[in-house]
Amino acid sequence: MVKLRLKRCGRKQRATAVYRIVAIDVRSRREGKDLGKVGFYDPIKNQTYLNVPVILYFLEKGAQPTRTVQNLLKKAEVFKELPSNQMKFN
Repeated sequence: MVKLRLKRCGRKQRATAVYRIVAIDVRSRREGKDLGKVGFYDPIKNQTYLNVPVILYFLEKGAQPTRTVQNLLKKAEVFKELPSNQMKFN
């Protein structure tokens, strides 16, 4: 199963983390090999960049977003671009 989740990046032991939003296999660890980078999230500066066509591609193929990523996608209104039968998330 594929999930859309956050992958930490930046310097080690730094309190202010920056995250990439990636499509990754469920069994992989947080810093593991991802299938594709689909966005970027900086919680300190509250900046978000989303590659919407790639996100929609992974969602149509059955990828499940984590709760945090799902909240980010809702704020960006990405789910409005999906057909109504594709909106079955946990």
